[in-house]
Amino acid sequence: MNHPPTTPSAYGIRRVEHLAPVAAFLQAARQTMFGDRVDTNTPQADLRDFASVYASPGGCMLAAWQGDSVIGSIAYRAYDGRFAHLTVPSAGTAEVVRLYVDPAWRRQGLAGVLFAQLRQRALQQGVQRLYLHTHPFLPGAQTFWQRQGFITLHQDADPLWQTIHMQQVLQTGPAPTHPVRA
Repeated sequence: MNHPPTTPSAYGIRRVEHLAPVAAFLQAARQTMFGDRVDTNTPQADLRDFASVYASPGGCMLAAWQGDSVIGSIAYRAYDGRFAHLTVPSAGTAEVVRLYVDPAWRRQGLAGVLFAQLRQRALQQGVQRLYLHTHPFLPGAQTFWQRQGFITLHQDADPLWQTIHMQQVLQTGPAPTHPVRA
């Protein structure tokens, strides 16, 4: 298990260019967060197609490292409009996903630092809006995202997930010169 930071420089954050170095961390974190609610043995489509989703100009994955160990992750990918009941446009919107922090590193500010760096990269790529969804069974998630400037759009009534949909508008105006791929 990793040890919590003693100083902010106790870890480094880098863009993930290849899935292999972070795959085990992502799988373990997803299993911990979602348990029996999802199949965590089969890689999700975005990870199976990592190169075109996250290592391309339309996406980004960051990982926090302490030495050779991954201690946190966050990513965004082009929002595909998959939640038809929302009025979130696909054009110019990126979906924030895969925020996981090693339990030993929680409550140290790492998640906020990861998000701040991801947000900066999104702005540099011309992303106009960030969308995400979370769930009430993830302790502190909705409050964390609200502190980062997200507003709640809708909460689904589904008794298993009760998905909370949130967004943050980054910039308005004409479409970016390098739009996020849909």
